[in-house]
Amino acid sequence: MSKNDLEMGFEALRNGEFILVYDDDDREGEVDMIIASEFVTPKSVATMRDNAGGLICNCLAPQYCDAINLPFMTDIMEAASSKYPDLTKLAPNDIPYDERSSFSIWVNHRDSFTGVTDHDRAMTISEMAVMLKEERYDDFGKTFRSPGHVCLLRGADGLVKNRRGHTEIGLAMCEMAGVTPVCVVCEMMDSETGQATSVADAKKYAEENGLVLLKGEDIIKKYLEEETTKL
Repeated sequence: MSKNDLEMGFEALRNGEFILVYDDDDREGEVDMIIASEFVTPKSVATMRDNAGGLICNCLAPQYCDAINLPFMTDIMEAASSKYPDLTKLAPNDIPYDERSSFSIWVNHRDSFTGVTDHDRAMTISEMAVMLKEERYDDFGKTFRSPGHVCLLRGADGLVKNRRGHTEIGLAMCEMAGVTPVCVVCEMMDSETGQATSVADAKKYAEENGLVLLKGEDIIKKYLEEETTKL
C-alpha cells in the first residue's frame, strides 16, 4: 500500500466520507466501513445498513471515555454480579479473535423517538461526537439515554499500541486525519454466503463507489511511526 492510499483515507475522513479497512488475517478477517462520527447523516446510516449490514457502532477515544466515565460492558456486568451472580457465567473469556471486547453501553439521543431509524441513529452518533469535541462532558446524561440503539465501543488506552481492532484502527485514522476521534464502524456482510464480505468483493465495492480500501497493518505501522516521532 502506498502512502498515497493512506493520505486518500485521511482526506476521505476529513470530507465526511467512508473508508474501508481490513483488519488482519489473524484477527476478525473482516472489512469494516468507517466514517468520522461528527459527519454522519441519515444517508450515512442507510449506506451502512444497506451496503455493510453489520452492527453500526460508535467508537470513542479513551480520553473521552474517561471524561464521561464510560465503562466497558464487562465492568458493568461484574459490578452487577453481586445481585445477579449468573452474569459471571457470561464473561467473554473465550473470544476467538481477541482477549477482550470493546463493547460498552447502548444509547439513544433523548430527542430521538424509537432511536432505530436512520435519522435517529445519525443524530445519536453525530451529536455524541459534537458533545465530546466541544468537551461538554457533563451533558452526557442530559443528552443521551440508555439502553438505546447505538452501541458505544471504548477504544483501548494507547489505541493500536495495546489493541488492534477496528475500534482502535478507526480512532487512530481519525487522530492522524485531524478529525474528532469518534468514529463509526460497521462490518461488511455477504448476504449470499452468510459470512463476512471477502476482501476481493470489498475491493470491488470500493472501486465501484470511489472509496479507498486500507489494510489495518499499514494504518497501525503509520500510527506507531508518528507516535515514535513525538517522543
